[in-house]
Amino acid sequence: MKLIKTSLLSGIASLVKIFTLLGINKVLAIYTGPSGYALIGQLQNAVQIFSTFASGAVSTGVTKYTAEYGEDSLKQEKVWRTAFSIALSGSLISAIFIIVFDKELAEFFLGDRAYSNLFIVFAIGLLPMVVNTLLLAILNGKKEIKGYVIANILGSLFSLLFTAVLAYCFDFLGALIALVSYQSIACLFTLGVCLKTSWFRLGIFAFEFDRSALRKLTGFTFMALCSAICVPLSSLFIRTYLNDSLSAEAAGYWEAMTRLSGAYMMVVTMTLSVYYLPKLSELTSASQIKHEVMSGYKIILPAAALLSLGVFVFRDLIIWILFTKEFAPMRPLFTWQLVGDTMKIGSWILSYLMVSRAMIKEFIISEIIFSITLCLLVVAFSNAYGLIGATMGYCVNYMAYWVFLYFFVWRKIN
Repeated sequence: MKLIKTSLLSGIASLVKIFTLLGINKVLAIYTGPSGYALIGQLQNAVQIFSTFASGAVSTGVTKYTAEYGEDSLKQEKVWRTAFSIALSGSLISAIFIIVFDKELAEFFLGDRAYSNLFIVFAIGLLPMVVNTLLLAILNGKKEIKGYVIANILGSLFSLLFTAVLAYCFDFLGALIALVSYQSIACLFTLGVCLKTSWFRLGIFAFEFDRSALRKLTGFTFMALCSAICVPLSSLFIRTYLNDSLSAEAAGYWEAMTRLSGAYMMVVTMTLSVYYLPKLSELTSASQIKHEVMSGYKIILPAAALLSLGVFVFRDLIIWILFTKEFAPMRPLFTWQLVGDTMKIGSWILSYLMVSRAMIKEFIISEIIFSITLCLLVVAFSNAYGLIGATMGYCVNYMAYWVFLYFFVWRKIN
């Protein structure tokens, strides 16, 4: 599986996903406005936190060990059954917790207990959402890129249609319902793709905990849970801080910029997850690993820089097409955000190396430190420069993260 070929295939899925995400953004922008956009971000963070806990955060480990045990189907199935057993247990526990504390969660994340039914809907669809994630992880680890791409495309197109219909029929509430449920229904498309593969059989859903597989997946659980806690909480903190110190509209502009950033960079990040994690997991010698990483810097980093430049040049058109005229004040945020995005991809190439080598201690330490520094830098820069300071802090944080990974990850590969 070559980097360029994989990049092209994953690029197709990424483009479809980007267009559907941007379409969803447009729907949300029309029905929510800048202030409502911040609420969308809060709800997404809640979904991210609970879905990660429900899955046991093992999807990255599933991809790694599926690729690593490429010649041993028995070991692969032990990993899959253990992962699905963790997911079933975690989903049931999380769903019960969400249903019992639905009102408290609605007040904490959304500031209004009237939204408690959203969490009930989310809890009901939690298990299929987690199963969808694990099936995609297996497809990725098996290097069945065509199936992976098809599943992602079908799921993306459905999410856009589903969100548009619910938003049209039920306005803002419909958009929120779609946000917490479309991934659960997307599981049907992924399952349909998996049914056509040679490896899929109902036996992989058996409830079984293999001690060896459980021990190996646990390390990835710690890493993913660390991300699941740090990333959403830092976003919640920043959004709340901007809302309180500036305005709800300012928090909405920041959320819109962040969502746009995540959408257009998906072309690059999907290549990293689809190609790099399985590939780096297979390699054993330092020379092979370093060669693969340098190939990424020669191809992926320039692509990320060009994407950022293109978004910057057409920023006015992008705001007009993807949002509404109410979002025009987000224009100054593009400069530092896009430079920061390029820094982010540069650092993530080394970050995936950390994950593939199961460098658990380094990953957890870096995740905690740079989530805290992101919040501190955003506060410091926004106090000095206003809303644009939030993107300045983001840029500086990922520059520092890249330097950290060079000294504590790259230089340890020998």
